[in-house]
Amino acid sequence: MTRVKRGYTARRRRTKIRLFASTFRGAHSRLTRMITQQKMRALVSSHRDRNRQKRDFRRLWITRLNAVIRENTIFHSYSRLIHNLYKKQLLLNRKILAQIAISNKNCFYMISNKIIK
Repeated sequence: MTRVKRGYTARRRRTKIRLFASTFRGAHSRLTRMITQQKMRALVSSHRDRNRQKRDFRRLWITRLNAVIRENTIFHSYSRLIHNLYKKQLLLNRKILAQIAISNKNCFYMISNKIIK
């Protein structure tokens, strides 16, 4: 049985992992075992934070809408606005509503008046 030299394959695998961790600091970008651990940790964090980012942005939009609504007493609360939007079948998502509320308040008032009538 012939002897198998694994140097080339192993080196390719390690360099591929090293490219991923090239921006990490200290031993996290130099030592192979540490690199693999940090790579797993980074991928877990990125997966978790993608969902957290969606959650945080939704909270931000709701906060902005609520602030504009309470500032001018169009409705008494954010939940009433959303409830009436669905009742009138005006399907605008929270992101678009928050952008309209900040950039063009007159347009937001027109939307809210449409809901009230």
